[in-house]
Amino acid sequence: MDEGNQQQQQQCPDNTMTPQPEEQDEEGHNEDNTSEIYNTVTSEVHHFSKEEDLDTERGAMSETAGANPVQDVISPAEEERKEIEDEEFECLLGANGEVVLWSSKWETVLSRFDFVWPDQLKVPAAGQETPVSAPVPDSDGDLQVTRKKDLGTREGCVLIEHQNATTLDLVGEQVWRGAIFLADFLLNHPHILTDTHVLELASGVGLTSIVSAMIAKKVTVTDVDRGDILDLIHRNIKRNPELIKADVEVKEIDFYNHTTIDDLADRMKDVSVILVADVIYHNQLTDAFFSTVLRLMSEPPEKTMYVAMEKRYVFTLEDMESVAPCYEYFLQKLDWLCCQNLSRVDWTVEQNSTNFKHYFTYERTRHLVLWKIKAKLK
Repeated sequence: MDEGNQQQQQQCPDNTMTPQPEEQDEEGHNEDNTSEIYNTVTSEVHHFSKEEDLDTERGAMSETAGANPVQDVISPAEEERKEIEDEEFECLLGANGEVVLWSSKWETVLSRFDFVWPDQLKVPAAGQETPVSAPVPDSDGDLQVTRKKDLGTREGCVLIEHQNATTLDLVGEQVWRGAIFLADFLLNHPHILTDTHVLELASGVGLTSIVSAMIAKKVTVTDVDRGDILDLIHRNIKRNPELIKADVEVKEIDFYNHTTIDDLADRMKDVSVILVADVIYHNQLTDAFFSTVLRLMSEPPEKTMYVAMEKRYVFTLEDMESVAPCYEYFLQKLDWLCCQNLSRVDWTVEQNSTNFKHYFTYERTRHLVLWKIKAKLK
């Protein structure tokens, strides 16, 4: 697939092209699968996996970083189960030369997201510094040299099972750049989550929630019960036990289903932080999302919400230029939110700086944005 088509697939649904009806055979079947092409969206996030370090069961500390995890006693039955699960993934070569683990059973891939532990989260100890090793080539064939500034760092990784491409209604099964960006922000500002109950709305495969669980006291992970999203979240939580310090629960939320929202509201008596990443890609969904936010943030205790997203541009004949219509609509809904429940809530909305340190390895584009919304109850 060329770059132009890939960019077209990621646009706001209101601006996607609709293919013309295909000619059908005598049985009424389309002669090709053009409609499937237009209905498929693909994240631009690329995942660099290391075959020798990938463990389909566990994430957390990278062995190359000098980790020495405690070896638990495993029963023969448990060991056999793990071997069977390991065999469900086979090594494939990714688009950028990286090794990717593919599961034919789940039709998913298993990717490794490497990060550097922030100083304020790690406890320095002997034997945990990054060892000096011989230079190794990266995916482009260039040598990666251990530099002085990298000595003494402590590396970790999050293992995430996900889809590489899905239909639009299952985009939550992919990993989007906004989730890594928000996770990076949290590692830069861990005090935001310290001793808190965190709620992530529309968490997808759970990457940001797992990072939050490294810091927070409790994390509630939510998404719509569609496809394999909730099952993926459960499996990814089980894969990263060394990282997770918080109590974690997975709940369904459907922005169009008030029953799920009411049930979630009853469990939010002590939630003070709400996280959202790349949930804005359709105007009707944006409306339902903000209605949910209004309901949840108008109830005690006072809450602060962080919304990360990547602006997606399209060229329209109406404007004769590239615009980001879904993001523009998001800004309109921010204005709408600030006018709601004013007798009960003082709203504070600000756009946060994106100039913070990289802890994860990814491309931080200029289209990534981060908003902070605080509800002060009267």
